[in-house]
Amino acid sequence: MTTESVFTGLKVLDVSSFIAGPAAATVLSDFGAEVIKVEPPGQGDPQRRLSALPPSPRAQANYSWHLANRNKRGMVIDLKSPAGTRILKRLVEWADVVITNFPHGTREKLHLGYDEVSGWNPKVVYADITGFGDAGPDATQPGFDLTAYWSRSGLLASTRDAGAPPTVPVWGSGDYMSGIAIYAAIVTALYRRERTGLGSSVGTSLLAAGVWATGTLVSGALANGTPFQLHDRKAPVNPLVNPYTTSDGEWFMLVASPQHWPGLTRAIGHPDLLGDSRFADVEGFAKNSAVLSQLLDTEFRARPFAHWKDVLDQERITYSLIQTPEETARDPQLRANDIVVPLEGVSGLEYTVNSPVNLRGVPKVPAKRAPDLGEHNVEILAELGFGAAEIEELRTEGAIPAATEAGASG
Repeated sequence: MTTESVFTGLKVLDVSSFIAGPAAATVLSDFGAEVIKVEPPGQGDPQRRLSALPPSPRAQANYSWHLANRNKRGMVIDLKSPAGTRILKRLVEWADVVITNFPHGTREKLHLGYDEVSGWNPKVVYADITGFGDAGPDATQPGFDLTAYWSRSGLLASTRDAGAPPTVPVWGSGDYMSGIAIYAAIVTALYRRERTGLGSSVGTSLLAAGVWATGTLVSGALANGTPFQLHDRKAPVNPLVNPYTTSDGEWFMLVASPQHWPGLTRAIGHPDLLGDSRFADVEGFAKNSAVLSQLLDTEFRARPFAHWKDVLDQERITYSLIQTPEETARDPQLRANDIVVPLEGVSGLEYTVNSPVNLRGVPKVPAKRAPDLGEHNVEILAELGFGAAEIEELRTEGAIPAATEAGASG
């Protein structure tokens, strides 16, 4: 039984790779869109190999591939082939949305530039993502989330403690959030098309998404604000917003405000601190941060996390256990809220991560495995009107692989 959802009947051509573009198509597929994924001959989308590359967790299942490409049908097309262009043209004419992340220049050579695509289908919503934007001296530079999103945006330089060098952040995290930005651009353009009948060219860049994520600090710099130094856990700017550890080795993040100070003094067993003039206001917290953070450190280290959970909850003080990804995967809150959902058809992978976009009362499509390489070539070509003889001719011309070359497991 097919699940009807918001985008049931919407046709999406995903000619992108590794990770943001495919992730945007996946969100559309979660809400019922029909997505055809196009990959190049050979090894296909590099994301097929991401799960096997350190420092990705070692596992039997190709979890990364299924995360960003579930619910899609897959084709392999050589877009450099003239016959491949014939297939592409029919796919574009079929599609409501086309997603690509080929660099400017390369996309035009592959007949994926907006002018040509919109000439084939004037109502199409054409969505793309670049590393650094469409203009400026670095517009043609390749970008990954670690470079364009994290490094160039100011985010990575700010996400470390004083005295510590920059580190490698969670790879792919910038891509997945940039994918949400592309998804938002697509649905905005679809709404515009409903009102006007016009297609659109929409997009974003990893840099734009990264600067948006760093928006408080970058907008502060635009206001010529004076930045604080990098965070020092032992003498933080605000000791009420700081990570602390417990007697059983757990770390948690405390995020309290001055109005929580009375409750915090009770929680740590020092209500007498309310009368301490050093901690009478925000300025006092900042001026005496080393003293207060050491005091909090000593108290929090004296008891296990379970104790602090009870007393901080009782005082309605905001905090969170700092979990590892493995602990997060076991967190019951995820299943209670469908943050992780069952995945059908993958050995060794019972669940996958859901997209963060939800419409209450509107079902998402149950997650099914991502396609094998070129799995649906013949099926889709037939739907596009190619006969058996034409399909064989496409093989002969090298536009699609021979039948024995398709279907490699992803």
